[in-house]
Amino acid sequence: MSPASPPARSAPPVPERRAQAAQYLALATAGNRRLELDFDRLDGPDRGRLIAARADLRDAANTEHLFDHRLLALAFPSRIEATAVRLAAVNEARADLTATAAGVTSLQLLHQYEKQLTAANAPVEKAVTTIRSQLGLPPPATS
Repeated sequence: MSPASPPARSAPPVPERRAQAAQYLALATAGNRRLELDFDRLDGPDRGRLIAARADLRDAANTEHLFDHRLLALAFPSRIEATAVRLAAVNEARADLTATAAGVTSLQLLHQYEKQLTAANAPVEKAVTTIRSQLGLPPPATS
């Protein structure tokens, strides 16, 4: 009689999943806090100030890249890892668009990017909702 193969794991044990959820939340909370500051300034006091607005966008793009780098460094089971990779990919696309917007030379051109930047949030939000669900977290709060 041969030894039985261990059963395939579809989800990590509860303590492990809680630890993964806590790690993810720590990354997401820090990143979201920073992005909120950048975009609040961009929508508020920096809206009419090109140099400041560009700095806000550069910081936002850097924050998005840092989040992706740190997210991909976390150890997840394969199903959640696939979602993390997808989240990082769509967030990188958004970060690249944000960085491009940060390079414009006029406020008029900057404001033309607003709809594109808003649209780039949708795939990121979808991936965030999925990974949070997989980690046993509630959906993100909406604003």
